[in-house]
Amino acid sequence: MTTYLLAGGGTAGHVNPLLAVADGLRARDPEASVLVLGTREGLETRLVPARGYELLFVDKVPFPRRPDGAAVAFPPRFLRAVSQVRAHLRQHHVDAVVGFGGYASAPAYVAAARERIPFVVHEANARPGLANVLGTRRAAGVGVAFAGTPLKRSRVVGMPLRREIVELDRDALRDEAAARFGLDPARPTLLVFGGSLGARRLNEAFAGAWQDVLDAGWQLLHAVGEKNDVADPGVAGYTVLPYIDRMDLALALADAIVSRAGAATVSEISALGIPAVYVPYAVGNGEQALNAASAVRAGAARLIPDAEFTPDRVRSEIVPLLGDEDALARMREAAATVGSRTGTEDVIAMIDAALGR
Repeated sequence: MTTYLLAGGGTAGHVNPLLAVADGLRARDPEASVLVLGTREGLETRLVPARGYELLFVDKVPFPRRPDGAAVAFPPRFLRAVSQVRAHLRQHHVDAVVGFGGYASAPAYVAAARERIPFVVHEANARPGLANVLGTRRAAGVGVAFAGTPLKRSRVVGMPLRREIVELDRDALRDEAAARFGLDPARPTLLVFGGSLGARRLNEAFAGAWQDVLDAGWQLLHAVGEKNDVADPGVAGYTVLPYIDRMDLALALADAIVSRAGAATVSEISALGIPAVYVPYAVGNGEQALNAASAVRAGAARLIPDAEFTPDRVRSEIVPLLGDEDALARMREAAATVGSRTGTEDVIAMIDAALGR
């Protein structure tokens, strides 16, 4: 029996690909032991046990960003975290470690190296996190979701995706999806969303331009976020929801999408071949724009900076695109060159190679 330890967490961007690989390993070999390493503070505390995996803990030790008291305390705290992981590795007789970034991954990489256990690294974002940058130095394999990600010795393996996305039959589910959202399956649908909390810029832009979308012959499915107070005009063809709990059905219905550019979002949309306009979140280090870059270069998507996304921009750029079927067809075709539904299998193949299989 093979025992795997999958390390990562903190955000959905780390936890979801981790769980996709965990599910893939378990589906391939039900006798395998799949364990997850995380901290007590991240989303993994809720998502991992809910999926049926044992969650092992390691202390959360942020890398210091400036020479202060935290920097002085970092070395002993990090070494303690490494010791915690080494104890897990020995107790559970772990054969391979897989890291997905985040606070749990850095000590896992060091511990695996010291225990002489092979480990592989997966980076979901086009701009890699520090833990994965450090982990690549001794990793047996390094996989990235996007071409151009600056990690040494890496190769593009795509994003491990949820099974409901990988197996999504959009045509077969279109009628069910339209009925769920109160829309017409015969009319093209524009899906707009900004994540679970919504996106103020997207909400404001479509609050001033939704009628133009409808006048172009399209329907609009708009997830505004659970904490956003957006007026619902209550008109046919425009469905406003705080949150979409069946995103698979929303993606089945979508003929085009306007969204933020999180790594999983870009990967899922590209894998499904849906034309997209990305409005990258402006806060942070610019990783969302980088996530969208390969799809934009290929012609599968367009990008509008957050500060420029206004009702007028919807009318001047998005509405004409919706009326240009040739352009949409070219975008769908281009998505096939950047999208992948085999990320999970490709990461598992990398793990097998690390084990000499």
